[in-house]
Amino acid sequence: MTDNLDDFFSDNAQWVNSSDDASFVSAMPPQPPKSRKDMRRHREQKRRRRYITIIAALVVIVLIGVGGFFGVRALKHWKAVNEANSQSQIEDYTGPGDKGVTFVVESGQGAAEIADNLVKAKIVKSAAAFTSAVSGAGATLYPGSYALRTHMRASDVVKVLSDQSQAGGFAEVRAGERVSDVIENAASVSGLDVSQFQAVMDGGGAGILPDEAGGKFEGWLEPGSYNVQNKSAEDIIKEMVDARVSKLDSLGVPTGSERERILNIASIAEAEVGSEKYYGQVARVILNRLDADMALGMDTTVAYGLGISASQLTDDQLGDDSNAYNTRIHKGLPPTPISNPGDGAITAAVNPPDGKWLYFVTTNLQTGETKFVETEDESGRFATSTRTTTRTRTDLRIKRQSQCLSPQLPQALGRTAFYRHMRYASADRNVSTKRAITSRPHQSQATKTPRRTDRTCRLPIPSARWR
Repeated sequence: MTDNLDDFFSDNAQWVNSSDDASFVSAMPPQPPKSRKDMRRHREQKRRRRYITIIAALVVIVLIGVGGFFGVRALKHWKAVNEANSQSQIEDYTGPGDKGVTFVVESGQGAAEIADNLVKAKIVKSAAAFTSAVSGAGATLYPGSYALRTHMRASDVVKVLSDQSQAGGFAEVRAGERVSDVIENAASVSGLDVSQFQAVMDGGGAGILPDEAGGKFEGWLEPGSYNVQNKSAEDIIKEMVDARVSKLDSLGVPTGSERERILNIASIAEAEVGSEKYYGQVARVILNRLDADMALGMDTTVAYGLGISASQLTDDQLGDDSNAYNTRIHKGLPPTPISNPGDGAITAAVNPPDGKWLYFVTTNLQTGETKFVETEDESGRFATSTRTTTRTRTDLRIKRQSQCLSPQLPQALGRTAFYRHMRYASADRNVSTKRAITSRPHQSQATKTPRRTDRTCRLPIPSARWR
């Protein structure tokens, strides 16, 4: 009973100013309940008020949620109606088109600029119709010369401009391409004779090339798409060179002889590995070898000097000291870059990572996975531990260090014997290249170039490429 009374008085107590005698007299404590029945009634009233408060709060929350749900729906509906009305107000042609016209999309143009040009050519009715169609389709617009019609539906125009196979009149320069490939493609697209481009190449680049290029165009053609219609060979080449100079400036590449040197290193890095993530490490290997007064030993440079691919090299060609680009024999960088490198390789050559690597081994020709090591022994261990997954002629192209393995080995041994030797070499590290070759009747061709036969010149399995 005492606890219940305490609750009763706590609920009904009121504090008053004790300095006010009248108020103090009137503010007498509430009368205690006369019985237990009164006390229970009081507790029931208190509990009921609490339940009513909770229910009211829940009702309010539910009403707010329902109101918010229907409010959002109404807002979405209103927005959709407005967008539909807006779309219906965009002016667009309905027909397939009338008169045939040629429309050119230049490199670097955006959808808004293209839309304005389409309106001026009376191909689409409004810029809004075209940009809306581009956005709706999520299309990529390619530079080129396109066959269109006047008064076309905007969505039909987008389908044409986003189809690269329909682009014409533009020559493409790809990262890693040689100048010879570029001018051949430019001649084909432009309708000019290759000899006209070759005359520009042989002219020394006066008024076109910067001084640091030394009159050679290799490395100085910027990858990208170029409009070659109704232009001379000189104008086409100059546009490519100007784009290259502008790009090198934007990438912060030093000017003068250092610029040519960076292009040289970048071109080798891009040719040696198939993945951009390794460009910087290959550049570091090149720099480390130069610092150590080592020959670079890059097959790609040898092949460039002969105008062939690295997979076509023979032992005689690798030992040919008359090839100025033979970095197996001649120390230092080759006379010029060996291709037109892209942004990734150039950036990597400008800021290569720190490292003491002198060798690199591509352990998987299919994925391009490459290991970088400091010693030749380490590269040999990586090469001999790798297992081949394909038996194509390309995979049989083994990159060698110090001419220890002939590229003609598969042909000299025969495919069956070659793979048999692969198994023996991986199982028995005492099997040497010389022993394997002399076991076959065609050793004269395969052993024309002297090669090492010590324990560091084990025959690697065919999936390994090494430098």
